[in-house]
Amino acid sequence: MPAPGTILTIYHGHAERVSALSWSPDNKHIASGSWDKTVQVWDASTGNTQFTYRNHAGRVETVAWSPNGRCIASGSRDGTAHVWDAVSGSTLTNYGGHTGVVLTVSWSPDGTRLASGSWDATVQVWNVVTGNLLGIYRGHTKKVTAVAWSPDGKYIASGSEDRTVHVWDADEGNLAFFYQNHSAQVNTVAWSSGGDRIASGSRDATVQVWDVATRSHICTYRGHTWSVEAVAWSPDDTYIASGSTDRTVQVWNAATGHHILTYRGHAVGLINYVEAVAWSPDGTRIASGNDDWTVHVWTGTYSPA
Repeated sequence: MPAPGTILTIYHGHAERVSALSWSPDNKHIASGSWDKTVQVWDASTGNTQFTYRNHAGRVETVAWSPNGRCIASGSRDGTAHVWDAVSGSTLTNYGGHTGVVLTVSWSPDGTRLASGSWDATVQVWNVVTGNLLGIYRGHTKKVTAVAWSPDGKYIASGSEDRTVHVWDADEGNLAFFYQNHSAQVNTVAWSSGGDRIASGSRDATVQVWDVATRSHICTYRGHTWSVEAVAWSPDDTYIASGSTDRTVQVWNAATGHHILTYRGHAVGLINYVEAVAWSPDGTRIASGNDDWTVHVWTGTYSPA
């Protein structure tokens, strides 16, 4: 494997900003969502397009592959979230319960439910087969920008323009606790695979990592100079990759905040922001999506530091 940070593949299929990325569970494919209103599924090694999903009427803001790899969920500025077949592209469920843009979706670990967050300040949980609404969380006071289901399926974490992260019971909708140490809107949240930590990225240019059980702060990463738009844990929970409007992806130690690598491979331009970051399930590669309409896949294997 080449040195960390080495470009392996550049995907050029989109005609607008790449806003969202998700790896297939088998490491072979990437689904990328874009402001060109499409989701494109492509080979992560060759960059060859396998399928283009065109059923959204607005910009695509979020994409998530199902745990079993058979389906993909996507959310759009058209106010809907879709679940569709990852091979044929046929729409299986069209969820229209929100009254605003759908910015974020997350699958339950068993693949039976989706949580979707919206400009309408709610998180809605619904059945992926029937589209039936199962619950609405109304704890945020502004747009919901991020949702992430805990690995054990018990909790959902949601980030918002109200500068908080809420952690709440996925079945009952009761707030367990909230985190409010950011000084600007929260753009992204991610659970560690062990479920013991949450990382949250904010417009305040920081990523903050905190312990779920004790609700205590672990570390703050301050390497970015502008808003943090995306965070992704390495599969072994040792590192975090964060993408920013400062046009970089930075990789750092999740326990100490120690900087490991800065990736600057995307085109340098006035608004060529890094909008999406996703670590491959086997930990060897990182994908990053940018306003330059491309997705870069680069080496992401690191020795302990």
